[in-house]
Amino acid sequence: MKISRRLLLNMGVGAAALPAASQIARAQAWPSRTVRIVVGFPPGGATDIQARLMGEWLTERLGQQFIVENKPGASGNIGTDTVAKAPADGYTLLQVVTPAAINTALYSNLPFDFMRDIAPIVYVARLAYVVVVNPSVPAKTIPEFIAYAKANPGKINYGSAGQGTPQNIACELFKMMTGVDLVHISYRGGAPAVADLISGHVQVIFAPVSEAIQHIKAGKLRALAVTTTSRLEVFPDVPPLADFVPGYEASGFAGLGAPKNTPVEIINLLNKEVNAALADPKIIARIVDLGGTVVGGTPAEFTKLISDATEKWGKVIKFAGIKAE
Repeated sequence: MKISRRLLLNMGVGAAALPAASQIARAQAWPSRTVRIVVGFPPGGATDIQARLMGEWLTERLGQQFIVENKPGASGNIGTDTVAKAPADGYTLLQVVTPAAINTALYSNLPFDFMRDIAPIVYVARLAYVVVVNPSVPAKTIPEFIAYAKANPGKINYGSAGQGTPQNIACELFKMMTGVDLVHISYRGGAPAVADLISGHVQVIFAPVSEAIQHIKAGKLRALAVTTTSRLEVFPDVPPLADFVPGYEASGFAGLGAPKNTPVEIINLLNKEVNAALADPKIIARIVDLGGTVVGGTPAEFTKLISDATEKWGKVIKFAGIKAE
């Protein structure tokens, strides 16, 4: 039996289209079971809360459970490695936060390459830190604090949640740009650092808003500045540090990622749904309460943000000689 040239061509076109059609069909069927959002930090912090907010929204919108799975350790590297090695089928997502940009320069032997192994989905929120001092410190503004620090080189301690954490890096950037000499005291987490700030064992912390806000309201800590380039709704009377140190900016970020090669249809659907969440007044209010600012945008925009942050924090780590603990 002879097969016509037209039939052969049609068969060829059909065969070539099969992989694409199969991928689209899989994406349209997604999600058909529970999706986990891996958070590389303990429950209860701003990172965890934001992941749960997105999980609740996606559960309602997409009809399957989106659950948070906490895998703390190594500044988020354990969680990232889990997702980097997971099947690229949309059922394992990553809460992507600032340490993802820091750790590339901080650790020399990571079992993954973030930009190679993780596909950014959406930039959810910009996260601010607030410069807080013990009320015994005789400085009520950043210029007064800089003058106080320069008059007492090596005598003022600043606390952080650990070597290479965003709090540590944010303060080292401040030191680099102002020339002040502050002594780093490293803690195993933000809560004990803040507790020692209140008791006066350290004098200043660049603290996540969620860890400091109640103590500021109670008068146990004094806020000098926020690290974003604009004021925050939760601290309308606290100026940006950049008002006094031009060019300073040390905001963090939070968003979602997935294993590289996750079908683009799934990436785009998640991006669309999260952007819809970021237009919801209740979601916006909750993120603002955590010291964040909603952002949204495309996967490409989030990819660029992470790449730029990786370059920026790498320079600070090198300048300050910071080593992983």
